[in-house]
Amino acid sequence: MKLTHQLFCLVALLSLNNLSAEDLDKGSDLNTVIQGRFNPATHKNFVKIDKKYTPKSGIYLNNEAYDAFIKMRESAKKDNIDLNIVSATRNFNGQKRIWERKWKRDKLSESVERAKKILRYSSMPSTSRHHWGTDIDINSVASAYFLSKKGQKEYLWLQNNAKDFGFCQPYTAKGEQRKTGYNEEKWHWSYINIAKQYTNHVRENFTNSHIHGFLGSETASDIDIVSNYIFGINKDCL
Repeated sequence: MKLTHQLFCLVALLSLNNLSAEDLDKGSDLNTVIQGRFNPATHKNFVKIDKKYTPKSGIYLNNEAYDAFIKMRESAKKDNIDLNIVSATRNFNGQKRIWERKWKRDKLSESVERAKKILRYSSMPSTSRHHWGTDIDINSVASAYFLSKKGQKEYLWLQNNAKDFGFCQPYTAKGEQRKTGYNEEKWHWSYINIAKQYTNHVRENFTNSHIHGFLGSETASDIDIVSNYIFGINKDCL
């Protein structure tokens, strides 16, 4: 068991460095993809999102999830709903930049409390569903947007139709059905045909000890990131 864990960590560490495109393309290894320790620009299962579907440049998505989104978007257009991707795949380094920027901003809170503040909306690197290439943020990442008439209409359409294209909202409102995890994100939708495979793999092969390599990572076990955040999602998405 100890040797297996050491090999796992070695692979993860190597993936963070400047490997060749050929090496990075071997990221089909589930552990590598799940932790985001690969380059989506060179991975055979990822595709660059066309600019007509996103205001961003140079962002990527899993091939199958991308095709499903395009079909969903075309269907939404028939109902006068416009769906655009504002965020898609983020690898470990991309998530690390987000996390550490927020970590450094709070200089007063003790470590666990500081981490929990960030975890309201941002994942620890190596635990984000955005690593997987299955998850997208649609139209806006501002809660206020979905309180507007336009945002409410778009969200209602997604609630009623996204499942027909294989998408699920992992971060629904907290309550009896979802007691832990990130705050509600009406913009975040997951292509569960693939995401469920990754979730099952995490359940069997990933622990808090695999979370490392960034400021504040030592709090992962105390918070129990795996149980409370990776699996703190809408049960329909499991």
